[in-house]
Amino acid sequence: MNKPMRRVAVFCGLLMLALLVRVNYIQFVQADELQSHEDNRRVAIERYSNPRGDIIVDGEPITGSEETDDADFRYKRTWEDGEIWAPVTGYASQAFGTNQLEYVNDSILTGDDDRLFFNNTIDMITGKDQRGGDVITTLNGDAQRAAFEGLGDRKGAVVALDPRSGAILTMVSTPSYDPSSFAGYGAEDGEAWTALESDEDKPMLNRALRETYPPGSTFKVVTAAAALESGLIDDIDQDTEYEDPYILPDTDNVPLDNQVPGVCADANVREAMRYSCNSVFAGLSNDVGNEDMIEMAERFGFNEEHFVPVRSNASIYPEDNRPQNAMAGIGQASNRATPLQMAMVASAVANNGTLMSPYMVDQLVAPNLNVIEQHDPEELGEPVSGDNARELQEAMEEVVEANNIDRGSIDGDIRIGGKTGTAQRGENNSEPPYAWFISYAMTDEGSPVAVAVVVEDEEVDRNEISGSGLAAPIAMDVMAAVLADDQE
Repeated sequence: MNKPMRRVAVFCGLLMLALLVRVNYIQFVQADELQSHEDNRRVAIERYSNPRGDIIVDGEPITGSEETDDADFRYKRTWEDGEIWAPVTGYASQAFGTNQLEYVNDSILTGDDDRLFFNNTIDMITGKDQRGGDVITTLNGDAQRAAFEGLGDRKGAVVALDPRSGAILTMVSTPSYDPSSFAGYGAEDGEAWTALESDEDKPMLNRALRETYPPGSTFKVVTAAAALESGLIDDIDQDTEYEDPYILPDTDNVPLDNQVPGVCADANVREAMRYSCNSVFAGLSNDVGNEDMIEMAERFGFNEEHFVPVRSNASIYPEDNRPQNAMAGIGQASNRATPLQMAMVASAVANNGTLMSPYMVDQLVAPNLNVIEQHDPEELGEPVSGDNARELQEAMEEVVEANNIDRGSIDGDIRIGGKTGTAQRGENNSEPPYAWFISYAMTDEGSPVAVAVVVEDEEVDRNEISGSGLAAPIAMDVMAAVLADDQE
């Protein structure tokens, strides 16, 4: 063989070798990645080749599957009251994939999870189609509906927890959307998706988990906890020494005023919580110091993401200078919190200082009803001692009683603790504030429910926006629903 031909032969051999290496790399290294890749249409076809398992609330499915005439996608996902449950379930779309519980538990719902191998083998032997397992949630249907109806056509979010276990009882975000509107693969589904994606009100944003707001005066509970735990104050009835107005530290005589005049000078924490004294809590935050304020916030769950199992954005208590730290102590400046986070704050106080890790999936169940995974409640930490938690309970219950906050239908023997908040936003407070309310209900057997509500209402006159007026009634209705079920 002459020299040119030899070179061509070697080159062709190298090409064949490279092709063999590439084929083996794809088959053995990239196989799993390509098989499950979101752009692989076969993944979606396989996902909807059989009925999906269901997501269960109060023992009843809030999802379903219906057979279609499509040649590729045999089944389509359906929802019961989709707008109410979308913040919990997320969507499962033939065209746009899955998110939230539909995504996190996709392998269980499709029946592809390795833990369903035995069940799938039996079905194959008996000639049955593969079936998906079910996801049993911790949600309370009555409380979820009360929250959704309470928010109505306003933007906002509600999260309710069982402080004793961390179980999520309610998770509502409005405006919401109906996942069934784009569950298929047709032109109408694409149009519905595009309309939702371009909607300025962001109905597909889960405000309960993914939106962070200035928590306003609801954060004063955390500041009071920091003052008690650090030993800065001994109890909630100890007088402070903060003037009204309070001059922000390291500033050229910049005053911080109070909403109620004449009651906040040198006020103790009980009074300061009742009248929501900015001067007292800014002063406490300054004296505790930024480093210790960060530590206390983190003990309540700030500055880290939480997985419930859907991911929640981290709430932020930042490193900052003294005047900004003072403002962060009253829930302003760069202080940001999700509704889930503020429900965790109320929950820890209600549970005598112990914070349980929030979760909303109790069990994963095989098609034959065998439990393949059971969630065990986990303690996330103890932000405050039992004694200090009870001091905070007294202060929060004083807020509800002394300010005559309407308890709705909740029995008078139930102790209700709460903290209102009206969080300023926009440059120079130019935009309508957010209305907050965090609360808990306490029975003789402990607290079965703690709630955080935030309402964005740009249609109401800013002078009428308040936590007690807009957010508290929703919280009371949610707690009443939980209490009613708890007593059955």
